[in-house]
Amino acid sequence: MNAHTRQKARQRLDERLLPLKPQDRFDVPPKGWIRAVRDALGMTGVQLAKRLKISPQSVVALEKSEKNGAIKVETLRRAAEALGCTLVYALVPNTSLERAVSDRARKLAMRDLGRVAHTMKLEAQGTGDADLDARIEAYIRDNVSDRDLWGQP
Repeated sequence: MNAHTRQKARQRLDERLLPLKPQDRFDVPPKGWIRAVRDALGMTGVQLAKRLKISPQSVVALEKSEKNGAIKVETLRRAAEALGCTLVYALVPNTSLERAVSDRARKLAMRDLGRVAHTMKLEAQGTGDADLDARIEAYIRDNVSDRDLWGQP
């Protein structure tokens, strides 16, 4: 996949994920989604157990594992179906994917250009900061590929 294709893919994902923001709208209820939906439906643990074909004690364990963040996605999907729900699973970036790539490229460029600037100062050939943004953009364009962004901390 070339850089232009990756950029288009990022933009499409950003558009699809935008309706999921702000993410705090989807914070897990204190007792977990399974328990919250079950209670809202007026369904007992025994009734959910029958729908899932598990023991009532297993429902307690299931709800506890969700509350603790240890539940498997497939188990959560089965519980959602038993509750007449659809599990929605997504990774919602804290910023846009396009912004994350841009910020990372800029960080790497600043680091690398900082080394060059330091070396030039040592050689008494210091450059001014006036053209820093232009140098950063040129450096990113000429030296940084998407594949290079995430190889180092």
